[in-house]
Amino acid sequence: MGFLSKQFFRQSLSGVGKSSSSSLDVPKGCVAVYVGEARKKRFLVPVSYLNQPSFQDLLSLAEEEFGYNHPMGGLTIPCGEDSFNDVISSLNR
Repeated sequence: MGFLSKQFFRQSLSGVGKSSSSSLDVPKGCVAVYVGEARKKRFLVPVSYLNQPSFQDLLSLAEEEFGYNHPMGGLTIPCGEDSFNDVISSLNR
């Protein structure tokens, strides 16, 4: 795996719930997403994944669950970590 492909596996609980300070540590070409059902974990994914059909399915889940006005302020995907990692792993191949 190259450097960028490892980026999306980087996760941080320290960024959850913070506002603008957490946006500063997102590398160019990536987007931070929060994943989980009860406890949210922060993942960095390449922006190019946003156009992939399997990732768009996750975005549709987020839209159905939260609409476009989520109180956390970030892109939150309401699925389990295992499901998210399966999608990301398939995109990395």
